[in-house]
Amino acid sequence: QVQLVESGGGLVQPGGSLRLSCAASGSIFSIYNMGWYRQAPGKQRELVATITSGGSAHSADSVKGRFTISRDNAKNTVYLQMNSLKPEDTAVYYCNAAIAVVLTKIQVYWGQGTQVTVSS
Repeated sequence: QVQLVESGGGLVQPGGSLRLSCAASGSIFSIYNMGWYRQAPGKQRELVATITSGGSAHSADSVKGRFTISRDNAKNTVYLQMNSLKPEDTAVYYCNAAIAVVLTKIQVYWGQGTQVTVSS
């Protein structure tokens, strides 16, 4: 059984910062790509940022220069540092990861989501 547990969401004023964490646990053989997505009310889930096991990162244009994704492979954890937050960043943020529980079987797992609200 593999679980992704997110933490770090909350309420922040415009221009503020938050750091999200997502830790994978369970019977894990290897973790490949990890990423963050978000879903605002009435909108589809969208990609925020992804990172490979080697540390190559990609982020959406809407967050470039403000959000930074990173990971600690020893801790099976991915982070999202969010700076200069805007009201339009308000959403439920989900982490996901491509995880192999055995060498030949890779599945994508999702966290339960953490609410980020940017408001004055």
